Amino acid sequence: MSKLISQAEINNTVWKACDTFRGVIDPSQYKDYILTFLFVKYLSDLWKDRYNYHLNRYDGNTERTERAMRNERFQLPEHCQYDYLYSNRNEPNIGELINEALEELQDSNRVKLEGVFRNIDFNSEANLGQTKDRNRRLKNLIEDFKNVDLSPSHLESADVIGDVYEYLIERFASDAGKKAGEFYTPSPVATLLAELMNPQPGSRICDPTCGSGSLLIKVAQKIGNNNFSVYGQEVNGSTYALARMNMFLHGMDDATIRWGDTINNPLLLEGDHLMKFDIVVANPPFSLDKWGAEEAPHDRYNRFWRGVPPKSKGDFAFISHMIETAYEGRGKVGVVVPHGVLFRGAAEGKVRQQLIENNLLEAVIGLPANLFFGTGIPTAILVFNRGKQHQNVLFIDASREYTEGKNQNTLSPDHIQHIVSTYRQASSSGAVEPKYAYWATLDEIRQNDYNLNIPRYVDTFEEEPDIDLKATQNEIDNLENQLTAIKQQMKVYLKELGI
Repeated sequence: MSKLISQAEINNTVWKACDTFRGVIDPSQYKDYILTFLFVKYLSDLWKDRYNYHLNRYDGNTERTERAMRNERFQLPEHCQYDYLYSNRNEPNIGELINEALEELQDSNRVKLEGVFRNIDFNSEANLGQTKDRNRRLKNLIEDFKNVDLSPSHLESADVIGDVYEYLIERFASDAGKKAGEFYTPSPVATLLAELMNPQPGSRICDPTCGSGSLLIKVAQKIGNNNFSVYGQEVNGSTYALARMNMFLHGMDDATIRWGDTINNPLLLEGDHLMKFDIVVANPPFSLDKWGAEEAPHDRYNRFWRGVPPKSKGDFAFISHMIETAYEGRGKVGVVVPHGVLFRGAAEGKVRQQLIENNLLEAVIGLPANLFFGTGIPTAILVFNRGKQHQNVLFIDASREYTEGKNQNTLSPDHIQHIVSTYRQASSSGAVEPKYAYWATLDEIRQNDYNLNIPRYVDTFEEEPDIDLKATQNEIDNLENQLTAIKQQMKVYLKELGI
């Protein structure tokens, strides 16, 4: 039996394939080409793997094997397969051939893949250069994947292919700078949200600004089995495609991902109503300008009945949408926000007051600065609970707990566990850790004019210890005496050496 391929081997090989585009195309763009081609290579290797399985099963009977292949997850006609593209890698129209392969792949798997590749063009002169340069780059890309065997029977575990996709998305996010926030939530933050939400078997889970789908997948995986349903919507066409492929690579074939603007055109509907969910999570764009405030008063779904946020800051628009899509009586919402959401007044202050008075806010968790790609601002997680059984709000100040990195900070497993255990313990017993967490009553929040700025509630001030001046002076005198004795001894040594 051949050696199984490890996660690290595939990660390294596929990341090396990125050299084809690095320095030529912006990382926020070349990720689309690499990840799309990785998806095609995976489907091709999976197809061959399943073909060989059925061929052995039917003792070499090709007719029965081909009949069985018609029932596989995906259908791959010959011209869609990696081997066909590899054999034609020197053709002058290789970009067109890849585009045609993607189109045929969509047509052959219309229910699953319709529209997934509509925003990717392997024959784009604007992105990939003029014909000669473009052909060379595409040839190199095809050859780079030659020795990457993604057949399930050759992989170290079933999770490898999904994990390599996540690995690449994270690496691209690291290179993409400010644009990274449009498609990726850092893995530790996604893990923290998944732990805080604690989804149960049978849960409906949604991310209305799902990016490449990483946060949605992390929350679903927390359940530990396949008894869940996932839904997402993404406004960027290329990122929407990544999310669709990401779901398939994680075995979530039944995921429902829609392409469109969640605020102005919500597409996750049941009849004429917004679909409802047990868990709603998101890392929406921070303080989005021109989010659609002009149309909000006429919203057919009445999402903004608590108030319309200012047109230059859409944070509460996303929060309002998320809360209205959570099941009444049991739905939970976890959302990442900039700190301004906690204290800004005017229209935002009115919405915040309504949310607090409606007893929906359960926790405010302050995170360290510089956790997210492309921005160094500190953020917070707001937890809303439509089944909340008490009137208090938990505040946690985790802003000082992080691991410093070269380009950004991160949360270690211990940091995540500290936050989660504090949240769970407070929820079950009411006990909190001084200087780290605080239970605020509704009256206290009212007295603070509904300002949720964390330092107003969590007192992190550390008193200076009392100093014994006499003992300190004695210690100084003692050290000076020792220094004098050492100097005298040094003079003796130097004299002996004739110096």
